[in-house]
Amino acid sequence: MGVHIVMDQTGDSRHTFNPADPQAVEEAEKRFKELTGAGFTAAERTGNGEAQVTRAFNKDATETLFFPRLKGG
Repeated sequence: MGVHIVMDQTGDSRHTFNPADPQAVEEAEKRFKELTGAGFTAAERTGNGEAQVTRAFNKDATETLFFPRLKGG
């Protein structure tokens, strides 16, 4: 199972998908493109609490984290 973890001002939301299901992969890729297009940074978990920034959708990533753009104030 893959999961997209979207961080925002209210906490986080999780969206799971089955990488073997073409329709679920299509929806996950659409979510990835929408979030990164809206300014979110995507990072794939690589293990031991580490993550690596990614700019391309990877259906085989176990967890992808989405961080919102920082806002100055």
